Amino acid sequence: MDRPALMKVLPLAAESLGVRSMATYVEVADLGILIDPGATLAPTRWGLPPAEPEWEALRRANDRISAYAARAALIFVSHYHDDHFRSDPVSYAGRTVLAKDPRRMIAGAQARRGLALWKALDGQATLESADGWRRRGGAVELAVSPPLPHGVDGTALGHVVGLLVSDVVQRERFVFASDVQGPLSAVAAAWLIQQRPTLLYLSGPPSYVERDLPAGAVQRGVDNLLRVLEATGCRVIMDHHALRDPNYAERFEPLWSTGRVVTAAAHLGVDATPFEAQRRTLWSDVRKPPAPVRRPATIEGAIMTRAKRTFARRGTVQ
Repeated sequence: MDRPALMKVLPLAAESLGVRSMATYVEVADLGILIDPGATLAPTRWGLPPAEPEWEALRRANDRISAYAARAALIFVSHYHDDHFRSDPVSYAGRTVLAKDPRRMIAGAQARRGLALWKALDGQATLESADGWRRRGGAVELAVSPPLPHGVDGTALGHVVGLLVSDVVQRERFVFASDVQGPLSAVAAAWLIQQRPTLLYLSGPPSYVERDLPAGAVQRGVDNLLRVLEATGCRVIMDHHALRDPNYAERFEPLWSTGRVVTAAAHLGVDATPFEAQRRTLWSDVRKPPAPVRRPATIEGAIMTRAKRTFARRGTVQ
């Protein structure tokens, strides 16, 4: 008898793949699940707009997300930040959509976006509130967390919901923890430990905005994840906020050095392209002056070599 296929976890887009996203496709038994099907770019970093490699990465990410949306029977939305969901109902049509309840522990722009999505999907998809949801069918168990802090406890960024995908036969337990940012919250860390993941995917501590956080918050996020590792023995994909820091390799060395924490790119076996963290370098590359030209021997030669430089959109030299 053929051995049942192992669960597949495929990050589709992430900061280590060039865009802001945690879009992921999971295949377990005969079920395809698309998680957080959004992707965006930071409108500005260091006063600079996205560079051309970022736009190209975004185009490719959206193509991948669309392709896997067509294969998925279930789409999960952890919260309503633009890098985690699509507002266009086409991607969700005809599918079961398990989404953060826009009426519970949510406020401001997220509440408006969530309610707008739910209204747009009425009659287009089978829509269910994700908060605390649980189902088991055959060898697959799915469970959703209660709302967890989007970062530190009491954050104004609201709450997210995490997803457990369990293959009971293979004894694999994948947890998608979305924007718990480390986790920075002890409540989120406790929920992660309780799920006993074999593989965990979460956003790392947002060290790129450390000055805006309570003192010691980033280190607490590192310590909390080390505690999760010790308690569960799981493997971890850590990406998203952590990869926006140009110094992410050094900043989170205590995690990488465990040998059990990798980026989304490393999980896929490809080179990391954290373009947002490299934006200053990307722009400096296209803004370099032209190569020196040997001084012409005649005035006519000088006129011929002084071609006018023009700049296209986003500053690329034509």
